[in-house]
Amino acid sequence: MAHLAAHQLLLQRICRMYSANADDRQDLYQEIVLQLWRAYPSYEARAKFSTWLYRIALNVAISDLRQRTRKPAAERFGPTVPDVAPPPEPGPDAEDLAQLYHAIGRLSDVEKAFVLLYLEERTYEEMADILGITQNNVRVKMHRVQDKLRHLLTQPA
Repeated sequence: MAHLAAHQLLLQRICRMYSANADDRQDLYQEIVLQLWRAYPSYEARAKFSTWLYRIALNVAISDLRQRTRKPAAERFGPTVPDVAPPPEPGPDAEDLAQLYHAIGRLSDVEKAFVLLYLEERTYEEMADILGITQNNVRVKMHRVQDKLRHLLTQPA
């Protein structure tokens, strides 16, 4: 799977989106790579490698998050939502970025996938292939996610 090295940053972004701390991100990364390795014999070259990789990685990330929420860690979480990305660099836009990351952290697992694909500048056609839905459905869901983010950004934290 020589292609995997070219997509390492993508996998790390997915792990960052779905895991709150470095240990969980590392565990998730290893699980994604394992599942990609297991699924590789069934990869058909007709599909873009990145589309196939995204689909598996997102499914593993969402499944992993659901398992972790069913079996919470021994530590107690406070009322804050875990960060989905490292804190932004200090500057004029740092507060806006922090608010955006916080709002993204409050989205559902599937909504985060839409945001991630959007931030990765994937076309609606690519999103549809990755998520296994129609382009029309992608448009509708993206509109709803954008509306939800706007709402989350305008309400007090």
